[in-house]
Amino acid sequence: QVQLVESGGGLVQPGDSLRLSCAISGPLRDSESIGWYRQAPGKGREKVSCIWFSARNTWYADSVQGRFTISRDNTKKTVDLQMTNLKPEDTARYYCAVGFGVVQSSQCALDLSHWGQGTQVTVSS
Repeated sequence: QVQLVESGGGLVQPGDSLRLSCAISGPLRDSESIGWYRQAPGKGREKVSCIWFSARNTWYADSVQGRFTISRDNTKKTVDLQMTNLKPEDTARYYCAVGFGVVQSSQCALDLSHWGQGTQVTVSS
């Protein structure tokens, strides 16, 4: 069974950077993709970024484009989210998830099957 564990969250100031990591254990098929999502208190879940696990197709939400970078290491089975120039509105619990679907620069549409427990990111001065 696939399991995902997020790490790297914390309390930072506006303008700071953080690197989140999603460690994946269990069988992951070549066509499965990974997504990063976030949920702030009182708000719905927001899709942040996606990456095709066996290729380099990536997608970013407009709100993070140019500030966040998603990457993956197939040897280590990790997917990282490098976040720079963080803003208070980036405050949320961040989750990684795996599933089948489409990941292109213009879209990320995944049928998600497994989720991690999340890691909290708080951006505050």
